[in-house]
This record gives sequence, C-alpha cells and structure tokens, in this order.
Amino acid sequence: MRHVVPALLLLALAGPAQAQVLGEDAAACTTGVPAILVSVIGLKDRKGELKLELYPGTEEDFLKDDRDLLREGKLFRRVRVPTPLQGDMQMCVRVPRPGRYALLLTHNRDGKNKFSFWSDGAGFVSPKKIGRSRPKLTQALVDVPMGVRSVTIQPQYLRGLSGFGPVKN
Repeated sequence: MRHVVPALLLLALAGPAQAQVLGEDAAACTTGVPAILVSVIGLKDRKGELKLELYPGTEEDFLKDDRDLLREGKLFRRVRVPTPLQGDMQMCVRVPRPGRYALLLTHNRDGKNKFSFWSDGAGFVSPKKIGRSRPKLTQALVDVPMGVRSVTIQPQYLRGLSGFGPVKN
C-alpha cells in the first residue's frame, strides 16, 4: 500500500493522457506546417466514421461539392477516420498556407457515404446551435497562422422540430 499512494499521486500530477491525433495528416500537427488540430467532443455514440472537410473561406465555396471545387482548381481537403471506440480524440488536417479556411466535421453514423439528415451529426468551430437553417460561413471559419491552430468541435445531431443541436449529457 505504501507504494500505491505515491504512484497514484504521480498519475494525478501527470494529468490526463494526451488524445491520439488521428488521420492521414496527423504528422502535419507535429511538424509545425500550417494545419488545424481539432479536438472532437460530445459525440452521440462511437459508430461509423468522422470526416473533416476543409473549404476555401468564402461564401461562394462554402459546402460546395468537392468535385466542383477541384474542377475549378480550388482548395478542398478531406480527412476520414473510423470513430475511435473510446478515449479523447483529435484530428488533424493540413492547409496549404496560413490563411482563412472553412472547416466542417461530420459524424457519419450509418456507414453510407452521404450525409443522413436523420442520423448523422455535423459540427463547426462555432458552438452556436445549427438549428434548422443552412449553416453560416461564419460558424466554420478558422484563421490558421504559420504553424498549428487548435480548435474544438462538438457535432450536433437532429433533435426533433428544433433542428440540429448538441447532445445533452
């Protein structure tokens, strides 16, 4: 018992374990190139996959079809990961250069490659409730410096007639 108390004290002083950085761009968040490190909180469950989508930070291009953006020579980047079964999670997406971008996180719970209004979740950097209207560009904007910008996103899910909102704990 004498040895257990000091070990517990050391664990308490060390603080919580770091979340694993997920996604094909994970290295970008440790090398200092321009990137966005997203802490994902408040998932409804641990089903399916998580997707980060990076768009140009303009009203014209926000949530535009990725095929159209790429055909027009505009920025679009997607990072997909299976939803971890447990623990804190972070995702990383690299950006081409410092600047202003729009970022969308989706929680694809049903395993289909299309957003399901009825089951999937969506989240932006702004914690403002999405409700029933199309999300605003201002909810998704992220200014990225030279280096890594850290943000937190809590996905929102359909909550009856009031539209999308965060999961209540």
